[in-house]
Amino acid sequence: MKINMGSTDRGLRLLAAAILVGLYFSGVLSGTLGIVGLVIAAVFTLTTLIGFCPLYTLLGMNTCSRTAKR
Repeated sequence: MKINMGSTDRGLRLLAAAILVGLYFSGVLSGTLGIVGLVIAAVFTLTTLIGFCPLYTLLGMNTCSRTAKR
């Protein structure tokens, strides 16, 4: 699996995940919308940790400045 996410992309995803989790636990997001937000936060966190986004592969995108294998 090749890394297709750059460091800026990974940082923004992690920030978005933290914001979504914060909104959920502060009560701003609740119910179904809150659960959807947590699922999106989990996906963002997972893709950030592994550095690979399957959707980028389907769209032919690569935000990584260099191509590396893991």
